[in-house]
Amino acid sequence: MADPKGFLNHGREVAKSRPVDVRLKDWNEVYVPGSLLPIISKQASRCMDCGIPFCHNGCPLGNLIPEWNDYAYREDWSAASERLHATNNFPEFTGRLCPAPCESACVLGINQPAVTIKNVEVSIIDKAWDSGDVAPQAPERLSGKTVAVIGSGPAGLAAAQQLTRAGHTVAVYERADRVGGLLRYGIPEFKMEKRHINRRIEQMRAEGTRFRTGIEIGRDLKATDLKKRYDAVVIAAGATTARDLPVPGRELNGIHQAMEYLPLANKVQEGDFVAPPITAEGKHVVVIGGGDTGADCVGTAHRQGAASVTQLEIMPKPGEDRAPNQPWPTFPMLYKVTSAHEEGGERVYSVSTTHFEGDEDGNVQWLHLVEVEFVDGKLTQKPGMERKIPAQLVTLAMGFTGTDRENGLVDQFGLDLDERGNIARDADFQTNVPGVFVAGDAGRGQSLIVWAIAEGRSAARGCDRFLTGASDLPAPIRPTDRSLMV
Repeated sequence: MADPKGFLNHGREVAKSRPVDVRLKDWNEVYVPGSLLPIISKQASRCMDCGIPFCHNGCPLGNLIPEWNDYAYREDWSAASERLHATNNFPEFTGRLCPAPCESACVLGINQPAVTIKNVEVSIIDKAWDSGDVAPQAPERLSGKTVAVIGSGPAGLAAAQQLTRAGHTVAVYERADRVGGLLRYGIPEFKMEKRHINRRIEQMRAEGTRFRTGIEIGRDLKATDLKKRYDAVVIAAGATTARDLPVPGRELNGIHQAMEYLPLANKVQEGDFVAPPITAEGKHVVVIGGGDTGADCVGTAHRQGAASVTQLEIMPKPGEDRAPNQPWPTFPMLYKVTSAHEEGGERVYSVSTTHFEGDEDGNVQWLHLVEVEFVDGKLTQKPGMERKIPAQLVTLAMGFTGTDRENGLVDQFGLDLDERGNIARDADFQTNVPGVFVAGDAGRGQSLIVWAIAEGRSAARGCDRFLTGASDLPAPIRPTDRSLMV
């Protein structure tokens, strides 16, 4: 145990954010660089090294949290990094982007503020990179087997790294022009600077993983041809089919899916554009959808100089405390104020869009909405509660319904789908086509980055076993495990 009295002597402290008026002038991460290191040892000491560490169960990766908390408390950063990497290929991603279901399951959180597990995690990995403790781990020998991984998001990268380290020759196919999937083009720079992706890619290249960008399987290269080239295939193409809003006026100019809007802002940071083709500058912006993607749109619009930003959510405003049907250690749905929300704008709950109104040139100008409520378990409009708000740029951030069916990948492989429209797989993450595996959102549905990495690691084990007859690779989860669904 780090410190038997740590949780009694020290309160919870989290990373400090840069002032709003400062960070809105750039696209750098919102947190003050280096603000965690002076406090992280004390924060790690709050871990109680519980007899039953429920934080393990809260984390899909099964992270060894009490162990690396103890090392962080003692400032043994090399040992902490080794324990962290034992279960997580990319802790700098989860430490910045994960909503931390591990903290919701922290035993201390029953009656006190939970341990800042996420902050400890990111401190360990940042220190490891600064100290040179993150090095390539090339395999000692090659198996002679080849694997294609489709998609370079967190699931694809995790599967590729695990399979490369097992000795297989792995090529990652990415349809975008750069590696990273939604980490690259869906996550704004102010949430995670892309240098964190770049150095992981360099590590993976040094280990032997190959990357093929600008190739969409199903369009640029037929899935059947890919299958012939490789001994196995891992599909980690994500759930990229966005949920639409089929209401009158949807065809007006200025209404875009979030994943049409956000990547262009990131491409400006990559140097591809001087200014984004779709910008919020000087416009009244409405974001439809109250989740993390919606918050990303809010923060992006602020930095582009929006005249106003309004975020709409059809569900009621969550409470600030656990609901009775979401007891510890489950992951509760709580009211959350992200860094983007700290920066301004209005959040409106329990409303539904009825239609859009445009000008004579076909550009959206107004959004009409109505208040809604649950009556007998059904969402119902409140009579007489209609109104309209200015909307010159609208982004739809209402989630995703499944993997892309238009590019031919599913049909060309001949893949079965499950009842939720995801690619079906067995306990080894193998599809109905022998040698073809699926990991991440393509098989699970829209989920968290920590689930994607866990799925990538688990699919890699199934693929390795298919290729060699046995596998020593860890498999943190099974496809049928719904106990930790968040």
